Amino acid sequence: MLRNPPNAGQGDLFAKPVFESRTAVPILDADRFRLRIKSAMSEAISKRQLDRHAVASGMARSLNAPGLSKTMLDAYTSPAKDHDISLVRFKALVRTIDAPELWDVAVSDDGLLVLRGDEARLAEIARLQQEQRALGDRLRKLRSTPVNIKRGAK
Repeated sequence: MLRNPPNAGQGDLFAKPVFESRTAVPILDADRFRLRIKSAMSEAISKRQLDRHAVASGMARSLNAPGLSKTMLDAYTSPAKDHDISLVRFKALVRTIDAPELWDVAVSDDGLLVLRGDEARLAEIARLQQEQRALGDRLRKLRSTPVNIKRGAK
């Protein structure tokens, strides 16, 4: 089904924003968070079709932790297991499988959004444009009232 293109000033109701606005969840639901992280890590590994032995080996090398095994990785990613990954090991996993989107999963409940590389510059541009519009509004208000100059008037 084809939709009519939106008018210039009309937004597309079906378009998903690239950088969605978020609000913090007031109470941490640890079980829900644990499940989301485990699922996201497992999905990231599966999506990339990576061998878990190789992933665990890569993490072990980057951490200089030869004891890190596929069994441990499986425990970190299994919803049925009660083993939580440490922050340092999480970072090693993210880098080993090149999955920076996992950081976004980790911070989204806090109302945060991860920007990667040049995306931060884009956010700064938008902030400056907003500031520029506010200054323009102030100037328009000041210009809307005539200025009566009394100096030099006779």
